[in-house]
Amino acid sequence: MKASIQNTILITGGAGFIGSNLTEYFLGQGHKVVCLDNFATGYRHNLKDFIENPDFKLIEGDIRNIADCILAVEGVDYVLHQAALGSVPRSINDPITTNDVNVSGFLNMLVASRDAKVKRFIYAASSSTYGDSEGLPKVEDVIGKPLSPYAITKYVNELYAEIFSRTYGLETIGLRYFNVFGRKQDPNGAYAAVIPKFVLQLMNYESPVINGDGNYSRDFTYIDNVIQMNELAMLSQNPQAINTVYNTAFGDRNTLNDLVGYLKEYLSEFDAKIADVKIVYGANRAGDIPHSLASIEKAKVVLGYDPKYSLQEGLKEAVNWYWSNLK
Repeated sequence: MKASIQNTILITGGAGFIGSNLTEYFLGQGHKVVCLDNFATGYRHNLKDFIENPDFKLIEGDIRNIADCILAVEGVDYVLHQAALGSVPRSINDPITTNDVNVSGFLNMLVASRDAKVKRFIYAASSSTYGDSEGLPKVEDVIGKPLSPYAITKYVNELYAEIFSRTYGLETIGLRYFNVFGRKQDPNGAYAAVIPKFVLQLMNYESPVINGDGNYSRDFTYIDNVIQMNELAMLSQNPQAINTVYNTAFGDRNTLNDLVGYLKEYLSEFDAKIADVKIVYGANRAGDIPHSLASIEKAKVVLGYDPKYSLQEGLKEAVNWYWSNLK
């Protein structure tokens, strides 16, 4: 069902995995979408289906350049800020660039959004903010100390957003993403996320390497649940909904051993030989937390969040997409 009001939405990082899925969804809802991307981690092929859409506009630019940010927010109603350098290992290897993009770039976008008087600024926060907090499930107002430069940058984003809300009256909502996966997620590169990386390896009969003994657990979150949260955060009329953060997850956890088991099962339906691919275990990865599980009660109560896809349901969709697009 298309929206009754056509909004203009800026999606930073719109050529990336999450950003391009958001772009596709909101164009399908009848909104106008502006994409700002420097293609450092995003891909032009993620935009090919809507590059000719008259309601879509691409600005090739960098959030580290304030002029690009100012240009991008012109005439925009809402900002969905997805642009960032992800990956804990990348931040450990290059903390300076991670900080430049994730902190300085974020501040540029806040300033540009404030000056353009956008209605609301929704941004990708991260479950890494919970750091060394051991309690499960993770509840929004109980966090620990960050365990990586990446985690520091995402926590600083939350601090800046809160200050801009209090000081300038800019409506902000942070969405703490938990291990998002799904269609268009890149399986290649040194910092590829675990699910697409494992999918590609299994499809090529290569042994996935699990860090540790495979008993670390995560709240894996399918992309369509994330799209739902962004839409709810953008359009909520509840005064209690703004100027805060929400866990964006399914609210369940699975071990890496569980994950690989599901992937082998679902991929074997396409190619029976995949069931025989061996799993390799390696060392634990620096900066990794052992277990992650989100409480999604706050999002359910305040925003009406109702995630539709469990890990298994999301993996079936993702595996079908990868098999169609990578084979």
